[in-house]
Amino acid sequence: MSELKPGRSFVSAQQVAELAGVSRSAVSRTFTDGASVSQTTRNKVLEAAERLGYHVNHLARSLIHENSGIVCLIGADINAPYHSRLLDAITRRLQAINRIAMVINTSGDSDSVEAALRQTLNYRANATVVLSGAPPASLINTCVNSGQHVILINRDDQLVGPEHISVDNAAAAREAFHMLHRAGCRRIAVVSSQAGTPSLMARERAFEQAAREAGLGVAIARAGPTGYAAGFEAGRQLLSGSGRPEAAFCVTDLLACGFMDAARVEFGMDVPADLCVVGFDDIEQAGWASYQLTTFRQPIDLIADHISTLLESDDPGAVGGRVCFHAAPVWRRTVRPK
Repeated sequence: MSELKPGRSFVSAQQVAELAGVSRSAVSRTFTDGASVSQTTRNKVLEAAERLGYHVNHLARSLIHENSGIVCLIGADINAPYHSRLLDAITRRLQAINRIAMVINTSGDSDSVEAALRQTLNYRANATVVLSGAPPASLINTCVNSGQHVILINRDDQLVGPEHISVDNAAAAREAFHMLHRAGCRRIAVVSSQAGTPSLMARERAFEQAAREAGLGVAIARAGPTGYAAGFEAGRQLLSGSGRPEAAFCVTDLLACGFMDAARVEFGMDVPADLCVVGFDDIEQAGWASYQLTTFRQPIDLIADHISTLLESDDPGAVGGRVCFHAAPVWRRTVRPK
């Protein structure tokens, strides 16, 4: 065989068959696990495929059997530390079970999001995993109605069909209050965001309820989206008055990082001597030397493992429709000793 130059055009199985001097079906059998083909034929086909740069079109094969292997991951703020870690863990698990991830970023305008979602339907995605509380229920219903296996993370939608994975946000928020209360803090604030997602609101409401049961009120600051800048601005707002709080529960670690920097840089406060802070998520930055944030760890690896189990199950309903994981406290240096 003469040496062939690589080209830009798509190489077909028929071209491989012609170069190898075998039938089209022999090429198909060579690249099908368990199919019967002689070693001589296999060697001819593999050599021809190598020379032509041929790769099996698994998508075309899977669509014939109505099993694309595509899993759509829908999320907003996927550049945020928690969501990027979750996305990393899930995509690794998907690769391990031979699934293909298709990511839809719902932070854009509604038209672009709907266009991206139509792509997943055109490619016949088998499943959709909703990574956050931001995507609207209408998008989820579209996925359910298309026959997809839908998995929701940290949402409280009462939708028929999807499976739900959540973290016990309320229990963690109550524990956060008692951490600060045991440390002697009585003037306590909640640093939240304007996102209003189910998980964030659950943390905010549970913390406020625990404070109310202890006879205390809390100041709540929502200075913007869920990010560092909003936490910094919340610090400016809460700490500028005469009745500044002695402690704060920040509903995410990123908010907590901004809040602590405002306290230190703008007001010269010491954490935890002047101000105790508890966060939520246990992002990488929480453990940095400049923060050493006491927080609650979202069990990202357990969530990703459970998603993998659900997607591999022949009968998803048998695995369980609702699973709730515990968010474990991680003690560092932003809360005074008990």
